[in-house]
Amino acid sequence: MKKYPTFIKGVEQKVPNVEPGTPIYAACVVVDNFVFVSGMTAQSFESGVCETVTAEEQTKVCYSKMKQVLENAGSSLDNLVRTLILFTDIERDYKTVRTTEYEFFKEHAPSLVDAPPGSTVLEAKRLARPEFCVEIEAIALLNKE
Repeated sequence: MKKYPTFIKGVEQKVPNVEPGTPIYAACVVVDNFVFVSGMTAQSFESGVCETVTAEEQTKVCYSKMKQVLENAGSSLDNLVRTLILFTDIERDYKTVRTTEYEFFKEHAPSLVDAPPGSTVLEAKRLARPEFCVEIEAIALLNKE
């Protein structure tokens, strides 16, 4: 098993780097040929803030971060097996998020357009921060071979 840490504003998210009570987690964990990606939100790895308010923009940020995390682990978006998408308002945002996801896959992981990963969607009363309206976690293969 190999854990890939999360860095926000250049600081690895673990104690003693951050105060107790601050979320500490791995960006992903690789076990055998599986990559388990933590929930990605619109929080910027660089600034630590959520710089978007719409479901469309937050979805783009989530998938961009997921792409980066998977590539850092030696995998890729093309290797996605399953996603879990959490919404704060599924009725309002479902179509927008799925359309944005499709466009993102078309540009960055074309194999997923015709053969998408398994997916579950859920509505949550709220996510980790009030400005988040979408969070996406995933399971991918490290290598398809």
